[in-house]
Amino acid sequence: MLEQEKATLKSGGNSKILTYLDGDGDFRSDECVELLKQSDVVTTNPPFSLFREYIAQLMEYDKKFVIIAPDTALHYKEVFKLIKDNKLWLGYGRAKQFMQPDNTMKKFGNIGWVTNLDTTKRHEFLTLYKKYSPEEYPRYDNFNGIDVKKTAEIPYDYDGCMGVPDAFLDKFNPDQFEIVGIPFGDLGKTLGVTRNYRGRTDVSITKNGKTNCPYSRIVIKRKGLK
Repeated sequence: MLEQEKATLKSGGNSKILTYLDGDGDFRSDECVELLKQSDVVTTNPPFSLFREYIAQLMEYDKKFVIIAPDTALHYKEVFKLIKDNKLWLGYGRAKQFMQPDNTMKKFGNIGWVTNLDTTKRHEFLTLYKKYSPEEYPRYDNFNGIDVKKTAEIPYDYDGCMGVPDAFLDKFNPDQFEIVGIPFGDLGKTLGVTRNYRGRTDVSITKNGKTNCPYSRIVIKRKGLK
């Protein structure tokens, strides 16, 4: 048990008493849950191995949050459902390094901020300039949709399903696009993706006699022509 040390912070005429935790700081402990109930906004770097459970707790207690998440977490079915239902989205910027308890810096890759606090960028319309053509946007062999290699190249005149890179989530405006799903694994099965040439539930493309599976995709649709 940590010694009960107290510090007083004064700001704008208000004083608050801060105390060390009695326990080990596990977010699932009764002590931490009670603190969570009192909070207005949560901002932290949660344990990535328990990310699903941590997000579930924040949603259970209906908390606003700005937290760091690994990019892989965006594909967890529990997390992706929140993105699809417009209950969670990407925040601003990336987290590239952290200061450790010994004051050294540790660099990280493929992690960023996620939040349910509204931001300006999620209401910005993405300017679309590319015209759809079957030659430039190949159809998937095992799913009714086209492949878009870059977010900036989403065609302005195609209203069907499109597979776009994960980077699209940083530009996602729910007034402009609808997120349909993820076209691989169990999530792909719910979209109607059939097995590909490798026997897996991943979208595949055959072009010039060669079949391959594009890198990770998210399926989206336009919300009407502008």
